Amino acid sequence: MSATSYPLHTALSLATSGVPVLPLRRGKVPFGNCHQCAGNACGGRPNMKTPGPCRCPGVCHAWAAATTAPAVLASPAWTAAWRRAVTVAYHPGGAGLTVVDLDDAAAVAWAREALPATRTVETTRGEHWLYRGTMSSHNAVRPGVDIKSSMSYARWLGPGTGTMAALPDAVRALAVKEPSPARPVPQVLPVPARSRGGGCPHRTPAYLARGIAMAEQRITEARSAVHATVYRTFLAVLSTHGRCGCLTDAHIARLFTAAQAKGETARHCADAWTNARTTLGL
Repeated sequence: MSATSYPLHTALSLATSGVPVLPLRRGKVPFGNCHQCAGNACGGRPNMKTPGPCRCPGVCHAWAAATTAPAVLASPAWTAAWRRAVTVAYHPGGAGLTVVDLDDAAAVAWAREALPATRTVETTRGEHWLYRGTMSSHNAVRPGVDIKSSMSYARWLGPGTGTMAALPDAVRALAVKEPSPARPVPQVLPVPARSRGGGCPHRTPAYLARGIAMAEQRITEARSAVHATVYRTFLAVLSTHGRCGCLTDAHIARLFTAAQAKGETARHCADAWTNARTTLGL
């Protein structure tokens, strides 16, 4: 019984095992947003990475629609979508997995040399390599290679063969892009400039703690323009605390973590931090 022939049956079976699923229509793409969310009126971004706060009864917001709830999967709105579906997709990150999507024979040959062996699933032209663990998703990390994990979807093509290995550093490293030759190498957690006096002018540590908490909240609540929000937030934090020497790596890591939870990469965070420091002359 294949996923293509019986998509709803396959979806319910996967959901029972804890794999969040969604239907794919012709072209192997998700169904479009519902009427209330058309044009991202609910606050979602065009790339679906930050879906809006809607409570859609149907299939909506691409990967974010993936669910393990049988009642939702078999609801009237979803049943109508399953009738038109050509196959089943799942959210790897929601299942605690990372899929290395190898699009052709050359990519498969590279993986066999460069990556630890793990469970593999045959695709039309290549293979999916499945690892336990999650990370951010990235396309075209090298020729013919995509990474699908959090905030992404992958086609369900069967359970695969082989023993699944833990997500290795070699896969995580694929997401770290080489910097442009015109730029200096960004530091993930650069230490801010210290003030000449060496002392913090703020009256209590609570002032800094409150500022960092508010900055985290501002990033977390961003519904659109996340790149711009992260930069403006970094700029605000540095304009207040960047010269007094009270910021620590732990504070900066909290801001980076909040930004990466919204889909930003470590490199984007480092670039935004560096640009904010440059703007302020730090």
